[in-house]
Amino acid sequence: MGKPRSPADAIRVTPDDGSKGVKGEEQLQVEVPDGRLESVKVVRVQDAREQNVPGRIDEDGMTWKPLDDGGLALAAKYSVDAVALDGHGRRSARHTTFTTQVPDERFIGYVSPENRSTVGTGMIVSLEFNQEIENLQAVQRAISVTAKPAVDVRPHWFGKTRLDFRPEKYWKPGTKVTVGLRLRDVEAAPGVYGLQDKSFSFTIGRSQTSLVDAAEHTMEVRRDGEVLSTVPITAGAPKTTTYNGKMVVTEMLEVTRMNSRTVGFGGEYNIPDVPHAIRLTTSGTFLHGNYWSPDAPGNTNVSHGCVGLRDVKGGSSQTPAGWFFDRTLIGDVVEVVNSDDKKVAPDNGLGGWNMGWKEWTAPPGSEPESKPADGR
Repeated sequence: MGKPRSPADAIRVTPDDGSKGVKGEEQLQVEVPDGRLESVKVVRVQDAREQNVPGRIDEDGMTWKPLDDGGLALAAKYSVDAVALDGHGRRSARHTTFTTQVPDERFIGYVSPENRSTVGTGMIVSLEFNQEIENLQAVQRAISVTAKPAVDVRPHWFGKTRLDFRPEKYWKPGTKVTVGLRLRDVEAAPGVYGLQDKSFSFTIGRSQTSLVDAAEHTMEVRRDGEVLSTVPITAGAPKTTTYNGKMVVTEMLEVTRMNSRTVGFGGEYNIPDVPHAIRLTTSGTFLHGNYWSPDAPGNTNVSHGCVGLRDVKGGSSQTPAGWFFDRTLIGDVVEVVNSDDKKVAPDNGLGGWNMGWKEWTAPPGSEPESKPADGR
């Protein structure tokens, strides 16, 4: 068996993954060196408003380009999800993101969740700024997060580029949350002014929390206080354990590639078609389907820090992983206990629920922030 290709060799995306400040005149393209593209989905987000970017795969199946070749939108975040079949009929997936240029004298905040979305009760409103904010109070005053029915919502700064908002306890189902960005012309740093003047809303859906017991190899799924099911899982192996603590679902991918080199490990794994992948941390912790170790869930911990549920190659809604994926929302909470590891950092993904209310509401700079130290 030959050496597996890197994700970038199997499916090539331009602009490069993780690029920042991409100029508007650069061209967006997805291509494969052989085989054919099966599907390409490109999403553009501006001011928490998501839009699909329509495109077309060429007749030979090897290249995708947007229908509108007028260039990229400025001050936007793009995500690309591509699935391809190689010359031997093997499926491979790739997920990339990049952000486009913002004028040097302006700053914006990339916001989650999205406008008009329905999210889980653990959702945290999070703004990532494209420049360091020096006047924290001025920027903070220009942002409002209100709820109906009313609840006290407080901000917390993580360094100078991230501001999160949450209530003391999980949101109540049915709550409507409105975010107001009145940042236009607010001076964040000398000569740097805000660009956004927008409002958007999202709704809190049903309550669902899942408790992963790494020692018992189980996950108990609760919906509105009642146990839906207890499913077998595999967590991190003894040398690559899973973080303890509360983690919030931030991204859901039907299929994706997982390569150990992209999350700080060596070449331990490179799986081109991981099904039902649910992101829990920025550093690389996922809850996902596992078809390559079918006997591990419920019995032993074998992963590199992720939580694995039994699945089949290609994914199926009839497996535990497919069942859970179909019942999950962005903003749902997955809590891990009894793992031989530290608690996940509050700024690793939407980990703010691991911080006490007193610490959360403390003035900026009064508490040191912990940073994720490795790729899990």
